[in-house]
Amino acid sequence: MLLSGPPGLGKTTLAHIMASEMGAEIRETSGPMIEKPGDLAGILSTLKPGALLFIDEIHSLKRVVEEYLYSAMEDYRITIQLGEGASTQALTLTLPPFTLVGATTREGQLSAPFRSRFGIRERLDLYAVEDLTRILVRSAKLLAVEHVGDGLMAIAQRSRGTARYANNHLRRIRDLAQVHYGNRIDRAVAEEGLDMLGIDQAGLTAIDRRILECLARNRRPVGLKTIAVTVGEDEVTIEDIYEPFLIQSGYLIKTPTGRQATVRGYQHLGLTPPKGEDLGQERLF
Repeated sequence: MLLSGPPGLGKTTLAHIMASEMGAEIRETSGPMIEKPGDLAGILSTLKPGALLFIDEIHSLKRVVEEYLYSAMEDYRITIQLGEGASTQALTLTLPPFTLVGATTREGQLSAPFRSRFGIRERLDLYAVEDLTRILVRSAKLLAVEHVGDGLMAIAQRSRGTARYANNHLRRIRDLAQVHYGNRIDRAVAEEGLDMLGIDQAGLTAIDRRILECLARNRRPVGLKTIAVTVGEDEVTIEDIYEPFLIQSGYLIKTPTGRQATVRGYQHLGLTPPKGEDLGQERLF
């Protein structure tokens, strides 16, 4: 099974749920940790029958390691090359049946042959506010914090549709509630805590707003490198973490010449968009 989608939506949690439902042992690793085929062989050869192997950031696997996985996924065997030159020997190891679950935030970086070998491919999307609220109700119980009214919904509404952000915000607001409000979260407490964290009504962080301000200030398409230098963040971080939500929420669009703030983005900053320009997503369709 291949699980793809933005970070923080629960891909690792789903793998653990699968292992629990199967009554199987789970082994966790990540793509960057498997540097050579020998590392993969060491993991596979120690799996118990029926075990679940979870590889996070599986798109980071090197191509030679991917190719070793092909036979393991299809035939439960791997062939290891021993020695070099004329003394090279091939050793074939038979593996017990196992389940491979891969998680990735960049499915497009997997090679086509590798991706096609996953019998089940599922994409996780951002959560609705109602679903995030249900997650927060459970988390509040685990954190032993009382919640009243729509306090948890206020947190969910500003959590960018991501469970990880919602739970992180809840922990910080729980701290505020314990110190000042008798360990009790209502909407007023939630909004005070979110304001202290720099998260506005739309769920945008300070970095999000700085990205929009950079685009609004230039009033023309801006390249990713320029944005990264302006806001002081890595290009990959902006592209993977901040940009998807801004695009999905309609604050930013990608054009052939760079990124550009939409009318909604200008309005969120309290600015007037340039006249005579089509800054809406509609022009893409």
